[in-house]
Amino acid sequence: MANLTIKLTRSLIGRPKNQIETAKALGLTKTNKSVVKPDNDAIRGMIKTIVHLVEVEETEA
Repeated sequence: MANLTIKLTRSLIGRPKNQIETAKALGLTKTNKSVVKPDNDAIRGMIKTIVHLVEVEETEA
């Protein structure tokens, strides 16, 4: 099963509340912080909400 490495590349300052909460739910609290999450529909939906703020890279488990 593949994993996704998600890196917050843009600031959350001035963003709508739902985007800030989505980033926090993914574990992204600071700019340039990366997290590894499993590749599933729930995570993909969260990424879609903040796609303009993050970089996503697929990695092997």
